[in-house]
Amino acid sequence: MPGWLTVAEGARRVPYVRSRVWRALAVLQPYCAVCDVSYVVDGAATKQGTEFVCVPGRLDDQSPPGGAPRGRIVEWKPEHRVATRLELTPEVWVTTIELADAPDESTDVSITLTHEPLAGGLLRRRRQRKTVRKVAQGTIESELDKVADHVCQAEQSPDSADGSSA
Repeated sequence: MPGWLTVAEGARRVPYVRSRVWRALAVLQPYCAVCDVSYVVDGAATKQGTEFVCVPGRLDDQSPPGGAPRGRIVEWKPEHRVATRLELTPEVWVTTIELADAPDESTDVSITLTHEPLAGGLLRRRRQRKTVRKVAQGTIESELDKVADHVCQAEQSPDSADGSSA
């Protein structure tokens, strides 16, 4: 239903070159210790069209539980922009990360989080909109605060050396 999207945005300059930030934020690893989330990726590479399932915690070679959130990379412009669409019942979240070079070998990171409710009537959507916006903005600020931790983790992971595989 048009007009019911909630959009939140945030940006931060980080003291890392864009390629390092890209590997840290865009390339899906089997487990992210920073966020305590496991990803099961369909296929061998992270790129547009890649489908994944994400679950809290460490899977340790177990299959994700039924009903785990499913996602897809809907946009992939290496070292510039990545967007993922995460389907939850009864809503969809789209996260877009944009990277741009900044002075002194730093990078400007912009995150946009879009929420689309898929169920519920007009009254319910109106009541939830303010809460959804607050949650989305808090999520963005939290993720921007963790960029340095993600960069450090990516540089310790042998799986992310080429910046394209998961």
